[in-house]
Amino acid sequence: MQRSEEERFYMTCRAAYLSVFRSSLVNMTSKDQLCSVLQQAGRNPSQKALDKYWPPGTKKLNFDDFCEILKKEKTAEPDQLMRIFKKFDTNCDGYISHDELSRILTSSGEKMSPKEVDEVFSLADVNKDGKLDYAEFCRLLESTVEQCQTAALEKLEADAKLKRQNFGNQLDNSPQSLESQPELPASEIQPRTEPETTQRKDSRSSSRPSSARSRRSPLSTAITMGSGSTKSGRLAEPKSLQDWHHTLMRGCFYLEEDGTIVSLQYRLIIPETTSIYLTIRPLNLSPIPDKPSPWMCVDTALYVVTGNETKEDSNLVCFTELRDKERFLWRGELNAGSYLLLPFTTGCRLMKRTRKTTTKTAQLVNRTQSGELELTKEFKAALSDIFEVIDLDGSGLLSLEEYNFFEQRTSGEKCDEDAWAICKENFDTRKNELTRQGFLELNLMEANDREGDPRDLWLTLEAMGYNRSLEMVEGKCSFFVCACPFVIAAVHLDSGIKMLNSAVQRSITSKAEARSLKGHENVLVYTYKGESRISSVIANKSNQKVTVHINNEQSKNCVSSRGMSVFAVEVPARTKMVCQHVMALNEQQEWTYNCVETIIPSL
Repeated sequence: MQRSEEERFYMTCRAAYLSVFRSSLVNMTSKDQLCSVLQQAGRNPSQKALDKYWPPGTKKLNFDDFCEILKKEKTAEPDQLMRIFKKFDTNCDGYISHDELSRILTSSGEKMSPKEVDEVFSLADVNKDGKLDYAEFCRLLESTVEQCQTAALEKLEADAKLKRQNFGNQLDNSPQSLESQPELPASEIQPRTEPETTQRKDSRSSSRPSSARSRRSPLSTAITMGSGSTKSGRLAEPKSLQDWHHTLMRGCFYLEEDGTIVSLQYRLIIPETTSIYLTIRPLNLSPIPDKPSPWMCVDTALYVVTGNETKEDSNLVCFTELRDKERFLWRGELNAGSYLLLPFTTGCRLMKRTRKTTTKTAQLVNRTQSGELELTKEFKAALSDIFEVIDLDGSGLLSLEEYNFFEQRTSGEKCDEDAWAICKENFDTRKNELTRQGFLELNLMEANDREGDPRDLWLTLEAMGYNRSLEMVEGKCSFFVCACPFVIAAVHLDSGIKMLNSAVQRSITSKAEARSLKGHENVLVYTYKGESRISSVIANKSNQKVTVHINNEQSKNCVSSRGMSVFAVEVPARTKMVCQHVMALNEQQEWTYNCVETIIPSL
């Protein structure tokens, strides 16, 4: 796709900035850092120019400031550098000495130390004759700058994760950047202009005014949640609930390397209008009563939609909005029909956990005194937990369907009826289904087939969220109960991401009031306050793409699904997208959501 000149300029800015900083949201805190990023962008600022861009008293500049400066600072021209060299070439022979080069490099741009001058001269003095062919040096310098810029741009283009973490690009299929939705209908809610009292100065401001910042139109949203507000008391259940048929199904949230969260989807068939009681909550696999599984604090939700799981279009029916401790629920009446149940987590507390110290890789198999292979105690414990997760109906047995969801997750393949028949002949089964012992035997057979080589076993464990210390650091379990006279069944793994994103977006816009950014009536922000989270959607009704800067730095005791307190999102024309979800870090303490949304002007 061919980019406009403005887009190319912006990409160059970001590539240069990310060559120095880990994120385009990190502030520059010194004049030297400003000089470094300008040089990465092919500029050669003089000391006078740096003093102008970084006047006395300046404490920090941000990426927007850098873009503005880059517009003013011209690219270092080879001819300009040649003219400077010629001034010091007293013999007019095309060469200069070490001392002459030292005077040049310390009189323009960032001053170099004697050691740095020596390094440059050593690099440029190809013939090692103590003289510098400055024409060749200029060509080398120009080529090096171009190569650095090209490499930085290629890295930025190739690294989708970098795009998402540093700019929140909506094209990434991750919980941190949900997919944009189709064109807004003409009947979309009309915005109301926010009163002046809600307009606040961007808390990200540096110590000096910025022309880019002065053109912004901020919108501030502040919501305070009381301590323990997310821990409501036991909600009244229907009096006849104990007489209802209960269907229990388990599932697991898997955090992918790119930040995407996937899980099973489920089908619910209702032949006639019926009262329904739906709940979802984390599944505790810990055998120690006072030490629950680490993911028990992960928020969950269940979205009910109509539609075919093979299609992206669907209609949101309801979602588990009420909360009772770690359980989220919905109760009401559903008409006859077919429904998809889509498990969801905001991702606020579903971050990859890493150990502070490096640990030794766990051993998966041993050899007995007779030379036979056996599974280690630690590996058996991990497999037992995996069995609990993939035993979707909690029967203590694995059906072919349940086992195939496991196979789909770990190998991408499926076990056919013939292969399943062989499994039943060789491993412990009951009622034509695989027992826990049979599941362990199957893994032992795989170890024997590889003569003790654990590489394939590790692939399975890593796909299920385990690290090399046999800790589950990426998979987070949950199960939900359907209290109704009908059966639910798992249908797909990780195929409904767009459908779920659409449902989440609609759940927010249907319950939150739209507020427009001052001066940008076609850019709306919806902020939804739930039992335990605050979520926002940005709707762009204009015919042009907009970039919105999000600042949560004034929030207290909060964690964002983006994993950052400051970020930016691009919203294409005539679309709307989920911006972020925010939850309390410590639910026993009061927490405050304070978000400032700001339009970043087009370059």
